[in-house]
Amino acid sequence: MKILVTGGAGYIGSMTTAELLAAGHQVVVLDNLYQGHRAAVPPEATFVQADLADRAALARLFADHPDIDGIMHFASYTLVGESMDKPLLYLRDNLVNAANLLEYAVEAGVRRFILSSTANLFDDPARMPIDEHERIVPGSPYGESKFFIERLLAWFERIYGLRYCCLRYFNASGDTPNRGEDHDPETHLIPLVLQVALGQRPHITVFGDDYPTPDGTCVRDYIHVVDLAQAHILAMESLDQFGSQVYNLGNGSGFSVLEVIETARKVTGHPIPHVIGPRRAGDPATLVASSTTIREKLGWQPRYPDLEAIIASAWEWHRTHPHGYAKE
Repeated sequence: MKILVTGGAGYIGSMTTAELLAAGHQVVVLDNLYQGHRAAVPPEATFVQADLADRAALARLFADHPDIDGIMHFASYTLVGESMDKPLLYLRDNLVNAANLLEYAVEAGVRRFILSSTANLFDDPARMPIDEHERIVPGSPYGESKFFIERLLAWFERIYGLRYCCLRYFNASGDTPNRGEDHDPETHLIPLVLQVALGQRPHITVFGDDYPTPDGTCVRDYIHVVDLAQAHILAMESLDQFGSQVYNLGNGSGFSVLEVIETARKVTGHPIPHVIGPRRAGDPATLVASSTTIREKLGWQPRYPDLEAIIASAWEWHRTHPHGYAKE
């Protein structure tokens, strides 16, 4: 198939692009390089630098590539904290950009769509791990924006026959030898911990150690980015057989902040000092997503379920690319 990957110069999008190419698919990457990196895009992919807010650019893209079979949509604003400060970037821009994309997609005859959604849809889960039947209570304008897009997709299926899949997951993590996590600013725990090991920051701050968890620190779900990429590919390839679906994606078990730090110490051989800070507002004690449905239905199996393997893959990339994609 020929797949359009929006946000394909970003962390998850570039990894998925590489996996798509390895599986024999053709890929067109669209990215405005706001947070993405041109160097992250595999050279075998066709790259288009454009913004989803630019309707003329979208019209040109679909005119230039009339044979697109499906779309994987990663491009969005994704910071939960930022969404609390700048809600319209999320509640307006994320939704409008997705609507622009969908409008031109259905006009071009595209009928397959995979949404990179979020488990931030579930701010107050009644059960753990969180499955697809959990009530949706978005935890931020970011989560709300993804829910808006999920509802938009449901209407596009009803009206235009678009088949879609929404993949809801928490913390993408890990790297490959050629691609890695490089955000500015960096907000994710594993790369922040590895920056301490690299001497780029003096310590890691743990936000609260009095939660009702085994060691008092928050427990979160970490899933290797390559496993996420494979889930997106399986979802795309299954649309003709199963129709539109929603899947929650998780590792199957959660890891605490202190477990992540201790595992990083083991992997890197560095002491990685940490300090205890106050709790952050809105941080639940435990968030872990279930992947039972996609495992049973599509046969998805994580290749990197072990936290040590995830961190080791991240350390390999970060120690060989201490400044990310920036040239040395």
